[in-house]
This record gives sequence, C-alpha cells and structure tokens, in this order.
Amino acid sequence: MAASEQTVLQFGPSSATLSAKVHPLVIFNICDCYVRRPDQAERVIGTLLGSISPDGVIEIRNSYAVPHSESSGQVALDIEYHHNMLASHQKVNPKEVIVGWYSTGLGVTGGSALIHEFYSREVSNPVHLTVDTGFENGKGTIKAYVSVNLSLGDRQLAAQFQEIPLDLRMVEAERVGYDILKTTSVDKLPNDLEGMEASMERLLALIDDVYKYVDNVVEGHVDPDNSIGRFISETVSSLPKLSPPAFDKLVNNSLQDNMLLLYLSSITRTQLGLAEKLNTAAQIL
Repeated sequence: MAASEQTVLQFGPSSATLSAKVHPLVIFNICDCYVRRPDQAERVIGTLLGSISPDGVIEIRNSYAVPHSESSGQVALDIEYHHNMLASHQKVNPKEVIVGWYSTGLGVTGGSALIHEFYSREVSNPVHLTVDTGFENGKGTIKAYVSVNLSLGDRQLAAQFQEIPLDLRMVEAERVGYDILKTTSVDKLPNDLEGMEASMERLLALIDDVYKYVDNVVEGHVDPDNSIGRFISETVSSLPKLSPPAFDKLVNNSLQDNMLLLYLSSITRTQLGLAEKLNTAAQIL
C-alpha cells in the first residue's frame, strides 16, 4: 500500500492550553441541587455559565440544574427549561454565557457523551465539570474535562474526555465552608430538646464542681478564696426563690412549648417537601 493510501488514527486538537476556574457558589449550588433532587434520580446535571478568556481560561461563575431522565443508555433533557433558565440568567447578567455543563458523580459516565454532544451545539468546546457528591474516595472530588474527537481517516469514531487543570477560586472564609462540605463527617446540628439536655448536663456538672470546691474549703483541704466565695454568694442570691412544684410547672410548660414548635416545624417541612416534589414532577412532565 502506498504511503498516500494509508489510513491514520488521529486525535482532535490538543486541550493542553485549556484550564478552568470555578467559583465556590457553583459548587454549593450543585450540592444543593443534588440534595433536592427527585427520589428516582441518581445524579443531577445542569448548565455552567461564565466567560472564556482569549488565553483559554474558562471561568465558571454560575450554574443551574436542568431536569433530565436516563434509562437504558438514553438521556432526555428538558431543552425548553434549559433555554428559559438561560434567558432569565442573561437578563440579570448578560455577560455570562454557556461554558459547559456539570454532573454529580465520580468521573465521566456512559451517558456523558450524549449530553456533551448537546452542549457542543450550544457552545464550541464546552467544559464538563464533575462533582463527587457520593464521596466515593472519602471526599468530594471535583474535576473538569473537555472532549477530543478520535477519528480514523475522514470517519469520526468517538469522543474522548481529557481532564484539564481546575482551580477553585475562593477566599479564606469560603475555603473554610468548602473544607467542611467536602468531608464525609459533619456534626449534626442539635434540635431544641437535645440542646436543652446538653445545657442541663453542663449545668449539673458545674454545680457538682462548686459543691466539691465548697466541701474541700470547709474540710480544710483547699485554702479559702474570698473572691470566689463572694461570687458564689452573689450567684445564689440572684436565683429566684421557687417552690419545687412551681419549678416543675415552669419546666414542663417550657418543654411543652418546645414540643409544639417541633411538631409545627415538622409539618411545615413535610408540606414544603411535597410542594417541591410536585413542582419538580410538573416540570419534568
């Protein structure tokens, strides 16, 4: 076979000159959309907005989720919703344009090529941002990719995703919040009853310490301190004089008020959750 008749396997233009910068607002927004996703959805996808500089730096400043459905290797996007959201965002900030799309999960999946093909028609050479909200490696991994065409002669075979450098642009205060967000263990915020229980346990421990100090002073094991004695005396005298039945009634009334607030907040949370699911279902249908 002559040299001119050889078929060459070749890649598209290199992505070595491309890099991406993402603002923390985008990461927080993606995580919030993942938490609020429909029950049947395994991941969340959406559009990335920002700007592209002449030197190949893609700056991602904003994002919004796009309803979609996946089944048997097929992906369906709500294109009308995507265009409506884009028009709304550009009314507020016309300088922000589509720079790519995002998905939750670790790395590129099978259906990513189909979604990337759609966004390639929206913008040339879009960036694909992945956010590991499942903490598969023990932390939230964030990566950025671009697609490079793999062709054999004049026939295009497939699209290959290549990772590009990604920089998280955030100030120190934002980095503190991101460091807490990307770890798998986050302390649960206590409710009213748990907070009251912890406060009462702390108060009892302090009272025990005062009792031990006074007993040690009376028995001569510790030298008396007049300033501490005056402080204890002022503290005791400032307490209201309540009989045990009156004190029990006061505590029980406060406990019942807290239980009522918890019940009302639970009902409100349930109503908001149902309204959000109905709204999401209406948008998809």
